[in-house]
Amino acid sequence: MKDQKTFKVFIVEDDLWYSSMLEYYLSLNPDYVIKKFDTAKSFLSKLHEKPDVITLDYSLPDINGDQLLTQIRETSPDSKVIIISGQEDVKVALDLLKKGAYDYIVKDDDAKDRLWNTINNLRENVQLKQEIETLKEEVSRKYDFSNAIIGHSSSIQRVFSMMEKAAKTNITVSVTGETGTGKELVAKSIHYNSSRKNQAFVAVNVAAIPKELLESELFGHEKGAFTGAIARRIGKFEEASKGTFFLDEIGEMDINMQAKLLRALQEKEIIRVGSNELVKIDVRIIVATHRNLLEMVKAGTFREDLYYRLLGLPINLPPLRERENDVLIIAKHFMETFCKENGLPKKNFSTEAKKKLMGHAFPGNVRELKSVTELACVMAEGTDIEAEHLNVMSQNMISDFIMKDVTLKEFTTKLIQYYLDKYNYDVLKVARKLDVGKSTIYRMIQNKEVFVNKKFSFEGSFS
Repeated sequence: MKDQKTFKVFIVEDDLWYSSMLEYYLSLNPDYVIKKFDTAKSFLSKLHEKPDVITLDYSLPDINGDQLLTQIRETSPDSKVIIISGQEDVKVALDLLKKGAYDYIVKDDDAKDRLWNTINNLRENVQLKQEIETLKEEVSRKYDFSNAIIGHSSSIQRVFSMMEKAAKTNITVSVTGETGTGKELVAKSIHYNSSRKNQAFVAVNVAAIPKELLESELFGHEKGAFTGAIARRIGKFEEASKGTFFLDEIGEMDINMQAKLLRALQEKEIIRVGSNELVKIDVRIIVATHRNLLEMVKAGTFREDLYYRLLGLPINLPPLRERENDVLIIAKHFMETFCKENGLPKKNFSTEAKKKLMGHAFPGNVRELKSVTELACVMAEGTDIEAEHLNVMSQNMISDFIMKDVTLKEFTTKLIQYYLDKYNYDVLKVARKLDVGKSTIYRMIQNKEVFVNKKFSFEGSFS
């Protein structure tokens, strides 16, 4: 990538006074690197340097601007060419613009100001493109298989192998695994390592959308198609054009909607709700579910033909309890990331803490481990995370804390309620355990954010 602080401008002009004037004027911007050429031959010998902008005199002594423009387009197609000429022939200008010139400026009193503005606008556009490319590179690094999914276990290495195969083609991919194993992360990693990485990645959680609205969400709708349809809306299939469409929790799709999805996938076309117009689609499909679709097929709740259409390349994500020492590797990663983001000193897991992590089944998988680790970082006052700081909980608690998307306030409320119940409503003990002020808990009880099942006295005792 080019240095974002410099911007190369080549001035090709046989009038030495005019080229010097342009050089002086453009050099007022310290970020511009200016080079002058008075012949086409001398200019072409340096064209391999790939300037950002070329100001080109249309009437050079050794070659005309038309021919030179053609050579520039072939050798340095990303360079923007601004024709500067004494001719005011509109036909010539239009012809050069059609052949790839960025702008045509007539040599008059306003020429230098117009050139200044045009190059400044180009500079901003180049910077924007560079920023976009940088972001794309960062996203690609983030979703590099080894960066996105952490672990060295044999089971996760098999997943990496399947993901690499998936990224090399446009085959449909079906990702299965328990809740919290990282199915969407796998889908994104495949997309950002595929030939479609510069196009959209669109995700839809089928379980989160009411079944009566899902068709409109996927296929879009026309104005007036139903009550509340005040304008045409493009569906997710069209949003994902040329890119990847990720359908999460596909097993929750209504059987009638399954038939419409099957038709769209078979015909590679959709029909917006309220329309008869066919819209061609070109998307890569990745689906995910924590359910056993084959069992659903046998039970008659999932279409067999759709099942085989979606099966494609199957990737099964192993639960955390089957990933050997990955638990410790992932926990360390979460700890380091959380401490860095929150300005906390780096911590270490004690031997007993490691044993506790390795001994827990983690029904919430990686999502649960992340939550447990981050809470431990907050609870540990020193640099060591001890076993007592790791609040691994029952399956019911995991279902509430991990499996559902909750706000921080909801999480805090549930956590305090859990410990009040666990320690028989001993507010002082809960306050010490969670390292919060007892007044915080008193306030939450008074405001009925948490509840106690005994007669409560705000002096800190129960009767």
